[in-house]
Amino acid sequence: MIATIQNEQGIYLARFERQFDHSVETVWEMLTDNEKLKQWFDELEIVDLRQDGLIQFDMQDGSYEDMKILDYEPLKTLVVEWGQDIASFELSSLSNGCKLVFVETISTITEHTPKDLAGWHVCLDVIKALLDGNSIKREDDWKIWFQKYKELLNN
Repeated sequence: MIATIQNEQGIYLARFERQFDHSVETVWEMLTDNEKLKQWFDELEIVDLRQDGLIQFDMQDGSYEDMKILDYEPLKTLVVEWGQDIASFELSSLSNGCKLVFVETISTITEHTPKDLAGWHVCLDVIKALLDGNSIKREDDWKIWFQKYKELLNN
């Protein structure tokens, strides 16, 4: 399912929702345990998991970008600086698993934005596939979603 994009007074909100047949605890581990995090987003490493803590983004050139944890509530909320933007994960229990709502707050739409949105889309799908014991072709899926987000943002 494609993310919804809303313009709130010049700030864009890209909202993704995923439902998992797994507990909040299991999905939370995918977001916060470095070994599990590496399985779906290998450039990220949690350095200090707490409010005002730190996550690092490996720029793949020997440098790292520090990203502050803006909000943190175990098993519920993880909000991180994402460059000039904000990435927010929120989990809630369902009778048969849990729901993950991911929102990226985007200050400016650029030519790179559809790439980022496609990346988030595929990363969330990879989490689900990993937890369900499946695999997906990331690059193939990313190309499809990149085109869809490019079209969505050009309208």
